[in-house]
Amino acid sequence: MTAIDPKLLEVLVCPLTKTTLRYDAGKSELISDKAKLAYPIRDGIPIMLVEEARKIDD
Repeated sequence: MTAIDPKLLEVLVCPLTKTTLRYDAGKSELISDKAKLAYPIRDGIPIMLVEEARKIDD
């Protein structure tokens, strides 16, 4: 599990909706609640590609 820099989290937005993201430390993902997508974090690097994101359910 890799922590993400809080400063980075402040500037990253969902590439699809341009809304803020929520960090899920347990799954090492950045969550876009509006787009219902979870962007993976690999080796401490957020992968901000829609095609790499996992769809999430409510």
